[in-house]
Amino acid sequence: MLEDLAQGQVTLATVWLLGVSMGLTACTVTCLPFIGTWALGRASNQREAFLHTGVFLAGRVMSYTLLAMLAAAAGKGLAQALGGVWGNAAIGTASILAGLWLLWRPAGRRRAVSSAPSVQPIRFHPRRRSDGLPPLLLGAALTLTPCTPLASLLALSAQAASPAQGAAFGLAFGLGAAMTPLLVLVPLAGRLGRELATSRAWLTRWLGLAAAGVLILLGVRRLWLV
Repeated sequence: MLEDLAQGQVTLATVWLLGVSMGLTACTVTCLPFIGTWALGRASNQREAFLHTGVFLAGRVMSYTLLAMLAAAAGKGLAQALGGVWGNAAIGTASILAGLWLLWRPAGRRRAVSSAPSVQPIRFHPRRRSDGLPPLLLGAALTLTPCTPLASLLALSAQAASPAQGAAFGLAFGLGAAMTPLLVLVPLAGRLGRELATSRAWLTRWLGLAAAGVLILLGVRRLWLV
């Protein structure tokens, strides 16, 4: 592929397809335990699940763009280093912060009602806009997971004519990687959590605690690899 770049045969469409190849395979396997657990623990409704999935993917697109620009400016060595020790550190930290966020701001609580509590519907507190921060950080950090498509992107960007061209490669790759089954699977995880919380109100708190514990354990495991 590097030879094709030298001959001017690598286009943004080619890089986009490279991103699609990752988004449909490795991206889903790597990311679902993190963002899926977040949506499950939040007991997200459809709107919030799609919103947080979009924020998560936006974080990935921005990070790929930045990584490719860095590779074009400083060579692939610097950007590849981010995918090793620093990459695991970033993923672990983001996952632990997401777990702590669930503990700090539980997904939903039953509101007190003055009469006939047994027949009152379960109402959830409105979501805070800042609750989209953990998915954004998770998306950005998970781009540092070492894989062959990412290595190819960084190698291409390192051979690019300018940081701007590298950023264009990263943006195209990120948009391709956003074509992922996560767009369906994450809302399904949120719906499962919400169904459990609606039919069994006592599970609401425990579901959030369990999801927070999983995210923290995933984060600790990543930090253990540093």
